[in-house]
Formats: sequence, structure tokens, C-alpha cells
Amino acid sequence: MSKIISIGTTVPPHKHDQENILHFMQNVFAMDEVEKRKLRFLYHHSGIEHRYSVISDYSRQVNEWKFYPHSENLEPFPSLEQRMVWYNKFAGPLSVDAIRNAIDGHIHPGEITHLITVSCTGMSAPGLDLQIMDLMDLPNTIYRTSVNFMGCYAAIHALKMADAICKQDKKAKVVVVCTELCTLHFQREATLDNISSSLLFSDGSAAVLISHDDEKEKGLILSHFYAEIIPKGKRDMAWEISSSGFLMTLSGYIPELIEEDFDPLVTRALKNTGLEKSEITHWCVHPGGKRILEAIYKSLHLTNGKLQASYNILRDFGNMSSPTILFVLKEMMHKSEMDEEKKIFGAAFGPGLTMETFVAIG
Repeated sequence: MSKIISIGTTVPPHKHDQENILHFMQNVFAMDEVEKRKLRFLYHHSGIEHRYSVISDYSRQVNEWKFYPHSENLEPFPSLEQRMVWYNKFAGPLSVDAIRNAIDGHIHPGEITHLITVSCTGMSAPGLDLQIMDLMDLPNTIYRTSVNFMGCYAAIHALKMADAICKQDKKAKVVVVCTELCTLHFQREATLDNISSSLLFSDGSAAVLISHDDEKEKGLILSHFYAEIIPKGKRDMAWEISSSGFLMTLSGYIPELIEEDFDPLVTRALKNTGLEKSEITHWCVHPGGKRILEAIYKSLHLTNGKLQASYNILRDFGNMSSPTILFVLKEMMHKSEMDEEKKIFGAAFGPGLTMETFVAIG
């Protein structure tokens, strides 16, 4: 079996109150007063208080903007090339900070045997994996692979890969790092998808140190993985590249689909684990949005507080895509009650509509 030894997280330096982002987007979308009131209502009911970004503009006056143009019509609006320049500048250092946070006190960087990078907000070759190797002076013989463009569930997919590696190689020290700079891709057209994206998404990075189960180190045993695709939601959540950046499709029907399908999914996911749903002590759910968390509450008939960690991360960080569920899991690992054995069910959702799950025992 494999074990999560530690999780390290980090965010960019620019912390933006949700209210500041609201004012910024009202101006970018060129809204009239009625539209501004509607957007204000959505932001005030998002469950998000602040978010982080590599872009400082969202809390600054127009003449202080560094990423967006100062012109009245926002021309030339940032191109895909400009967005990737910023991604390549900031994603590597942010990833290294998260990795160092994760391995500190456990192993030295040179002891990392496998590196798995996860991202859906920037792509290049050579990519993030080689950039991290250079910045950390990792051995050029290190095993490396990348999980690209899977979206919010990609962290669980990467954990599944790390689990397989550690089962095969008992000496493996695997680092998974998920880094997303979602705020580079905000758009100016006031479509429902663009409004939803600008309301929810943010930047962050999370790294996980995983090894073969070793009694010398405390941690979480990765017990089981299970994944399903819901074909009827195929076009309700999508992430596509365009000349002006990456475009998100985020249908308002997603919470309804999750409410309908999540409880039976959990039953199928637990089928071969030897666990019943009533035995799950912690629900580590990706906070894709307040409505999604409410849908899971209804689907599982949970009592208050069962998704508190997810609500906390949504409130303090927004939706960072792939790193977000690792932020939730880290909060659970650092709770004092984790000294007693806990049975954690984790789940995240992404394009497809894909649902990835895991069970961890700690």
C-alpha cells in the first residue's frame, strides 16, 4: 500500500477580496446598473470571501494594471501567448514552494525518485516538470510524467498513478504537484460561462509526498480508487483552448447532475472497500462551488458540518481547480482528531463529466 506522508500548499502573493474582483469584473463586462446588481447578488452568495492570483490588477486602479491593457475598450485584450508567458514565469516557482513545503522535515530534494506534475491552465514543451527540475536541481535521471488538461479531478488521477508506482517500488519517494493559474484566463464577454469562471476560480499550488507504507512515518494510507464518466454531462463541463485563452463551459445543470448521481456513485465506489457509507468519518470533496457542495449534502443526506473543510477552502481560496481537493485533505490531516483512525472518502469532478474518488485511512 502507499501512504500520503505530507501535503504542502502555497498561493500567489496577491490576495483579492471577492468584493474587489466583483468591481473589476463589472467594469470588464461593461455592465449597466441592472446587470451589476445581478452580478453583485451572485458574488455575495458564492461562499467565497477572497481569492489569490498571480495578477495584481483585480484589486488595483486601472492605471496600476500590469496584465490588462489600460485602454477604455481593453484592447489589445491579453492573447493566449501573453497568458502563457505569465504562466511560464510564475507556475514553476509556485510549484517549487509547494514541493518544499511538502518535503520539509521528511526528505531532501535529491531523494525524490518520481515527479508527477498536474496542470490544465498552461502547456508547453519543455514544460513545468523540467522547469521544476532545474529550479530544484533534481537529478536529470528522475522519473517524471505529467497530467495535463484534466481539470479539477486531476489530483486524484495523479494520486492513483503515485499509488501504482509505490506499490511496485517500495523505495519510491513520489512527489505530485498540482499548479493552476486559472485567473490568467478570465474573459471579457459577459457570457454565463465567463461570469461563472470569473466568480469562482483562483490560483494555487499543492504538492503531495507519497511513499510505500512505512510505519516510521505517520500519514494516510491510500486504500481504493474509483472513477466514472457521466455521459449525459459531457458538454456541461468543458475546458477548451482558444486564441484568447482557455475557455470554460460550466453549465448551471452540473449541481443537479451531481445531486442525482453522487449517492449511487459513492455506493459503487465503496463496493469493494469493505466499508459502508455510514462508516465514512470525513468527506473530502472538491469545492467546485457552493451549489455543488449543497447538491452533495442533499444527495448523501449529510448532517451539518460534514463538508466544513470543503466550505472553508472555498471561502478562503475559491476554486483553484486541481490543487483544491489537496487543500481540503491537508486541512483534514492537520486536525487534532486525526490522531484517531479516520476513514476518508474523497471526490472531485471535471470535464466529461468525470467523477474521480479515493478512500484513505489514517
